[in-house]
Amino acid sequence: MNLIVAVDENWAIGHKNELLIRIPGDMKMFRQETTGKVVVLGRKTLETFPGGQPLKERTNIILSSKEDYRVEGAIVVHSLEELLEELKKYDSDQIYMIGGESVYRQLLPYCTTAHVTKIDRAYEADTWFPNLDEDPEWKITAESDEQSYFDTTYRFVKYERK
Repeated sequence: MNLIVAVDENWAIGHKNELLIRIPGDMKMFRQETTGKVVVLGRKTLETFPGGQPLKERTNIILSSKEDYRVEGAIVVHSLEELLEELKKYDSDQIYMIGGESVYRQLLPYCTTAHVTKIDRAYEADTWFPNLDEDPEWKITAESDEQSYFDTTYRFVKYERK
């Protein structure tokens, strides 16, 4: 399984249920990487999408502890066990964890590849992703050249579990 995340220099990922910054190049890479695939996300992350609607051209699986939670156009599961059972229906190379913080933390042990957009800036934040640079189980296997968006620089880094 894969995960895809944008982090600042402190591995922060969000503030007040919003992304830290919206970088068009990062959004393009996200679309290219996930279109036609399975995306796994939490309810709060889904609620940040336009109209709170699932992403088009993807199989959306929402993890929510709210038993009565339903979303048209998405599969809703209510526990990690139920999610893992649902994911058996798909090729693990086609599955992407896309957030938020609790989904990442629960599913990181099941992921073998992490696509991380590393933003060279620190933002005010209230949610973080585990620092893969400090985790001996992960190694960098690919890294893009530095990109820029106005005065912000970033790069795409691929990590793989050792």
